[in-house]
Amino acid sequence: MTINQAFEILARVGNVHDARVITENTQKFSRIKVWYIARALKHGVPVAKIIHHKWFYGLKFYTNRHTLDPRPDTETLVAAVIADCGKDAKPYILDLGTGTGCIIAALVKNIPGTSGVAADVSRGALRVARRNIRNLNLDNVVRVMHRNFNNPRAFTEKFDVIVSNPPYIARGDLRVNTGARHDPKRALYAKNNGYAAYESIAKNAHKWIRSGGKIYLEIGDGMSKMVQKIFTDAGWKFNRVEHDLSGIQRVLIFEK
Repeated sequence: MTINQAFEILARVGNVHDARVITENTQKFSRIKVWYIARALKHGVPVAKIIHHKWFYGLKFYTNRHTLDPRPDTETLVAAVIADCGKDAKPYILDLGTGTGCIIAALVKNIPGTSGVAADVSRGALRVARRNIRNLNLDNVVRVMHRNFNNPRAFTEKFDVIVSNPPYIARGDLRVNTGARHDPKRALYAKNNGYAAYESIAKNAHKWIRSGGKIYLEIGDGMSKMVQKIFTDAGWKFNRVEHDLSGIQRVLIFEK
């Protein structure tokens, strides 16, 4: 089957944009392969899950069913950390719930002299993160570790910066799009109406960060006030909020 034939079939099932991205990133097509891809599109599988990669902050990341696909909203978090780092900062960074490793990889690539730890409770996600860290030649500066941020003894060392895009969707939230059905539930949903992960991090991260260190958190739409309360009640000092390109409060920053 030719690329043009595959494009026409996929455009009818999905849309022109998705069909173009898929055909431009697939080397060979057979009838069976096109049928499989068309079926995936029909069931709402995101294009990144079909071609197994997504660009984030100018870097290409492998992704699969064990991880969230890197999203533009999360670039707000990366930009906030970079903006706070001076020329000679060289922070030691902890990425909690690293998934693909996109956050810490983008930070290490853009802040000279930076190193850190990418941690996740999902072994499937850790395999993806290791693959991306290796592909980006960051093995010597980023360690990938199986850790759970619900465990206060998860880390024995201290970090200058902690970053996290934790699960923050409440079960039953109707704003979740169809593509999210193909993401790992563990990375999406949290108890206590979506706030459980923030509660754990606010309580435990004091032990993992140096005095004067900062923590950067991605949040969902409408969660800013409650997450601020959770952290300030736990003894953190609120620094500021950052908005994404849609004007939504997307990142909260706290200091120890």
